[in-house]
Amino acid sequence: MFIDHGTSVPCVQRRRLRVALLTPLALSVTLGCAAHAQASDVAASSADVSASSNAAALAPIIVTGNPLGSDALSSPTAAIDGRDLDLRRAATLGETLNGVPGVWTSTYGPMVGRPIIRGLDGDRIRLLQNGVGTLDASSLSYDHAVPQDPLSTNRIEVLRGPAALLYGGNAIGGVINTIDNRIPTEPIDGMHGEATANYGSGNNDRDGAVQLEGGDGKFAIHADVFGRTTDDLRIPGDARSARLRALDPQDDEARRRLPNSDGRDSGGALGMSLTGEHGYGGLSYSGYDSNYGSVAEDSVRIKMRSQRFGAAGELRDLDGFFKSVKASFAYTDYQHKEVDDGETGTVFKNRGYEARIEARHRDFGPVQGVVGVQFGQTQFSALGSEALVPTTDTNTGAVFLLEEWTVNDRLTLSAGGRMDFTRLSPSAGGNDRFADAQKRNFNAGSLSLGAVYKLDPIWSLAGNTAYTERAPTFYEVYANGPHEATGQYLLGDQNLSKERAFSTDLALRFKDGPHHGSVGVFYSHFNNYLAELNTGRYRNDDGDVVGAGTDDALPEAMYRGVPADFYGFEAESSFRVLQRDGHALDLLLSGDYTRARNRDSGQPLPRIPPLRLRAGLDYAYGPFDAGVSVTRAFSQHRRPDEDLPTDSYTSLDATSGYRFKASGVQWRAYVKGINLTNETIRYATSVLRDIAPQSGRAVLVGIRGSF
Repeated sequence: MFIDHGTSVPCVQRRRLRVALLTPLALSVTLGCAAHAQASDVAASSADVSASSNAAALAPIIVTGNPLGSDALSSPTAAIDGRDLDLRRAATLGETLNGVPGVWTSTYGPMVGRPIIRGLDGDRIRLLQNGVGTLDASSLSYDHAVPQDPLSTNRIEVLRGPAALLYGGNAIGGVINTIDNRIPTEPIDGMHGEATANYGSGNNDRDGAVQLEGGDGKFAIHADVFGRTTDDLRIPGDARSARLRALDPQDDEARRRLPNSDGRDSGGALGMSLTGEHGYGGLSYSGYDSNYGSVAEDSVRIKMRSQRFGAAGELRDLDGFFKSVKASFAYTDYQHKEVDDGETGTVFKNRGYEARIEARHRDFGPVQGVVGVQFGQTQFSALGSEALVPTTDTNTGAVFLLEEWTVNDRLTLSAGGRMDFTRLSPSAGGNDRFADAQKRNFNAGSLSLGAVYKLDPIWSLAGNTAYTERAPTFYEVYANGPHEATGQYLLGDQNLSKERAFSTDLALRFKDGPHHGSVGVFYSHFNNYLAELNTGRYRNDDGDVVGAGTDDALPEAMYRGVPADFYGFEAESSFRVLQRDGHALDLLLSGDYTRARNRDSGQPLPRIPPLRLRAGLDYAYGPFDAGVSVTRAFSQHRRPDEDLPTDSYTSLDATSGYRFKASGVQWRAYVKGINLTNETIRYATSVLRDIAPQSGRAVLVGIRGSF
């Protein structure tokens, strides 16, 4: 087998913002850029269509991007909820966001996928749940799933680029924040809820979720449950690529189905809070269980569970220097077992907490700002035959600030800074491979400057520049062991220094009623990019250097710091091409491209996404809506010498939906056709692209009710 290596928003305003955000943050495009087919939610009558146009003019507040609640965000952002989220929801967070300009997925089969932003993955993408880190093991290995099903999420915010440094050096690629309202932040009167049920033909996906919320205007309670069951994924042809089959012919090739790609997950949560005019405070508990197959190993299954305890609160309208204070806390107990032929081989555990406090100070004329602290502690262990790393305690602390200066009606400036403190404390636990592991301490600082300049009422320029430092993670420092999931023997380096990068992005934006979009470029210059590189040597399971043909020989890969450059563009737009007698038709276009190379060797870096263009039409009339989109992903021939190229593909997708009311419940029924031309799709970002393609032709049908 070939394998390469939150600010509170008043209730009325929140309702208005929700309507605005149902129109995807669409895109702008220059010639040759095309197409992201995100649909906007248009209303049930011609009057509602007009209201939707007005709503689109509202500037949605991306809480993750700016805790000041300002709409003058200088960094590229996206907010996904409502109809758009219904049609996007997949089994993984990565696949749900795949297609947002600049965002791809790592994918290790249909049940595993972590977001990749601008070609950056792993510990460079910060995953948050209600503003606090998820604390899992998904950044350690591509076969480790994020312990969260998008069914439990009401809204997803994506922050790309240098402005993400407010969340630390390990957010240099961006931030993904999922929001679920498990701790209600606003008063709830009476009882309301939502229920969702879906069926996907690609892998017989049967899933559903129920959410209930109630309150008396002061005390609020939230409860939700969800579940998903899937069979093996249907694929258009051979599981292994033609290039791989030519290099390594096998008598028994998997066809039409991807072996061991089935899975199931389930979970739920209970939360409650006290709410009032000047703030809220609450607690929550959530649980998640999953069992899925490893598509690289037919006999291996992964059993995962995660329990999370959360607390959050905010005080507003305070007297004195600080006018509001917001705090959030989460403790997570995570575990997953890798089970081979019924026997547990390795158990991964990650237990710990993270806390964050933000305080907004009083305004100094046109200057407003927020200061904060963040701290946490985790203990990670990997026990068993694949003990890649020693048991390691990671202690972190940080201070940060963000200031915004409204210079005049046209120009808004922002500046941010953060200092992170990290201590890694390993324990060998009797394993000789980790006997020499030593403690490491890192201090990492980051600074950023941003600006938004309004050229006129329609057009504006937004730019960011930042210097960012990231402390190495425990696995980059201490890894020493075989990892069958990626077919490598991984080695860390205890002498690694901090990853350092200068980054900038610049975007031209427009907004004119229902027409809106942006086109931007980005560049990141790493002085010490921590890359996982093959050394050319081979080791067996015991760590001995052996010949390539030896039984159990695995290629050796080591984490090293190399100079690297990442650059590219992102574009998205939505144009209202028809609005008459209640009919509305939007043209949606998008595109993205990333290029990355090792400056020392001149070699391309692995798993970088190719040029991707997308075009679509979105139609609405009364309670009916429909859309069609075409995505073209080009071939990826820029890759390290030991990797195989990835072919281009064109995917045709279509959607349709209808809203109606019955028995006092607002219903929305929808259907989505996926890859209708039955193309063989292999993502260049996937470590298993040559043995695990994406779904063939499939149909998703679903219904969602709210009361």
